Amino acid sequence: MAYNNALTAYRETRVKTANQGQLIVMLYDRAVQHLDRGIKLLESNEPGRKDPGKIEEISNSILKAQEIITELMVSLDFDQGGEIAKNLFSLYSWFNQELVEANIRQEPDRVLVVRGWLDDLRGAWSEVAANTAVEHTLKEPVGLNIAG
Repeated sequence: MAYNNALTAYRETRVKTANQGQLIVMLYDRAVQHLDRGIKLLESNEPGRKDPGKIEEISNSILKAQEIITELMVSLDFDQGGEIAKNLFSLYSWFNQELVEANIRQEPDRVLVVRGWLDDLRGAWSEVAANTAVEHTLKEPVGLNIAG
């Protein structure tokens, strides 16, 4: 029980202290985790003899990933992001459409494709977040002039 409380506190602190780029990477991480779980369950479900309990678990995993993708969609800034934001919006829309179809048809291949794209995007955002953090630390500190 204490372990769970410590883990929850750690996760909350990590989210509260993260910059925007790190938060986006965390969202991608969670979406990939949910899709991994869904894929594992889909692949373990025997064709022709689908376990109703697994179908609900699969659906929940895929829906959680879709919720995260939707959150990524609504967080796009089209004014600053321009063409990149438009392209990401299109990709996210396609991801959600594919996941709906995958969930209905119980097709792991569709989920795998979306998972691969999310993982690639996560890597790109991770680089952006790391470079942004480095840029901020390299700038001259703002504050008091203690030299007089």
